[in-house]
Amino acid sequence: MSLKLYFAPGACSFVPHSLLELSGAAFEPVSVKLHKGEQRSAEYLALNPRGQVPVLVDDGEVITQIVAILLHLDAKLPEAGILPAGGMARTRALSTLAWMNNTVHPTFTHIFMPQKFTDDAAAQQAIKRFAVESYRGLLGEIEALAANAAPWLTGDRPGALDAYALTLLRWGGIAGIDPTGFTATWALAQRFAALPAVATVIDRERLQLNLYQPPAG
Repeated sequence: MSLKLYFAPGACSFVPHSLLELSGAAFEPVSVKLHKGEQRSAEYLALNPRGQVPVLVDDGEVITQIVAILLHLDAKLPEAGILPAGGMARTRALSTLAWMNNTVHPTFTHIFMPQKFTDDAAAQQAIKRFAVESYRGLLGEIEALAANAAPWLTGDRPGALDAYALTLLRWGGIAGIDPTGFTATWALAQRFAALPAVATVIDRERLQLNLYQPPAG
């Protein structure tokens, strides 16, 4: 097996990164430093012309987009428990995964990179303010899911939804939202982060789970 994962510390690539480590499969993690513009290098753009992470290379085949990567890994590593094996549990997990990726994640992008949506500085601030409140509500929806975790979002094994929930909650701190206020999700994130394989990834990415800075004064 030849697997190589290109990840950026703190990005959504944490999801396949942590799941690969949990699976025990041999893989090569390659860090892409977004703040240094490495995603725009000729070498990286040859892999992914969109200049995004994550990228998975499996025996020379390049796979982009987080949902496609997770589905590929789930098929390749069926014992890893990345997603439920079948039935309605799998359907519901895929529904939640798609929602996290196509709704929650882009809402954070409006906070973190409002310049992607307008070049007007005042409009950028308005977009950011509006998106913060929308994101707070979406974290509330994840909190309701986490409150019913047993003990993980898809049952008795940690999987893709837990890794994504940790990532999205962590981003809340960047958005100025205290992640510890979502008590069930924060507890879920702490459980997931405490798994030895996940702790290895957190150390490799040098992540701090709570990035919230209380307002001055």
